[in-house]
Amino acid sequence: MKRLKDETLSIRTSADIKQLLRLAAEKEHRSIASMMEVMILKYAEECGLKAEAPELRGKSDE
Repeated sequence: MKRLKDETLSIRTSADIKQLLRLAAEKEHRSIASMMEVMILKYAEECGLKAEAPELRGKSDE
């Protein structure tokens, strides 16, 4: 299932980290953005993290 991509993320990092990210992306034949998504999803899975459903964000218990 494709994810809706409606958010922008901009980060500052060191040249070393950027180079490692680029090398990882090239190794996987991915874009840097796609590689970041894969790495974040893998970390979330390993740590048991889950994002809230979009319809639940910002709602408080009534």
